[in-house]
Amino acid sequence: MKITNLIATTASCALVAGAALADDMTIVSWGGAYSASQQNAYHTPYTEKTGVNIINDESSAEAVAKLRAMNEAGNVTWDVVDVVASDAIRLCDEGLAMEIDADTMLADAPDGTKASEDFGDLLVSDCFIPQIVYSTTFGYRTDLVGDTPPTSICSIFDTEAYPGKRSLEKRPINNMEWALICDGVAKDEVYDVLGTPEGQQQALDKLATIKDDVIWWSAGADTPQLLADGEVVMGSTYNGRLFSVIEEQKQPVAMLWDAQVFDLDGWIIPAGLSEERKARALDYIMFATDTQRLADQAKYISYGPARKSSAPLVGKHAELGIDMAPHMPTDPENAKNTFLYNYEFWADYRDDIDAKFQAWLAK
Repeated sequence: MKITNLIATTASCALVAGAALADDMTIVSWGGAYSASQQNAYHTPYTEKTGVNIINDESSAEAVAKLRAMNEAGNVTWDVVDVVASDAIRLCDEGLAMEIDADTMLADAPDGTKASEDFGDLLVSDCFIPQIVYSTTFGYRTDLVGDTPPTSICSIFDTEAYPGKRSLEKRPINNMEWALICDGVAKDEVYDVLGTPEGQQQALDKLATIKDDVIWWSAGADTPQLLADGEVVMGSTYNGRLFSVIEEQKQPVAMLWDAQVFDLDGWIIPAGLSEERKARALDYIMFATDTQRLADQAKYISYGPARKSSAPLVGKHAELGIDMAPHMPTDPENAKNTFLYNYEFWADYRDDIDAKFQAWLAK
């Protein structure tokens, strides 16, 4: 792994970071309950420790396109960016994210275990610092599904048994996989099929059967709001968003964990930062991804921490006082029938399938 020589010594790093304590730092994330959990677990404690003012930007859904444009313009204005793993792979491959040496740039576990071992297989890219394991899954209105609540992911295609609007994300990821599964493709063959033009068309054809019944969302907060307002009978979003609407807002909503799609989310540091901004970003990353901080985020949202050493520290919700472990996507009861997201596939196929999907939507 080639690592840029950011700073000569630890001492010089401290001096550079110390000189920047009064500066602003722009951190990009997804907004809503997720950004709130980061604010509580990472940003506020970091500001208290260093004096750095953190500016929250909620542009993660557009991170790849915006970082490409910033790089081309030679003006990178973001310091740390929260992205899904497949986007991190793309950004790394394109030279838009800096490489990270986990064992020198990230904190050891409390027992001295190196970060590379503590994160393990979740280090899916040389540029990616894992933060959470989450899933995209479905919520449904308990008062709109009659006496037989849905138990299968394929209920989203059953408009006879469950009439009403559905909400799906306005992108191919996950939707294409679910469509193929519900069209009879075995889970272990989904990506082989989706890698062909015929398979892509098969997925779009299946989605076309409910296209008129779909409200397409772009922000993670959309489906919880649509569910709370009773505008959809069921809809996809991130499991942490559903936890918020169910447990915090006490809406008549329940989770459908079947075929939930596991994914990773974490940080990248954009390439092209000044030495001072690199040092400051690395200082933040060292702080925000240590064992205790990752466990702390689970006090505010139901996402599993990416470090092995953090899992035993997950306790109760900071305000509700409920045990958070049963609300994690990785809980054995919830993970009986998961679908494993293929990072490499989407890193390779994302642009092409995106274009095909958006053209289909526009018809």
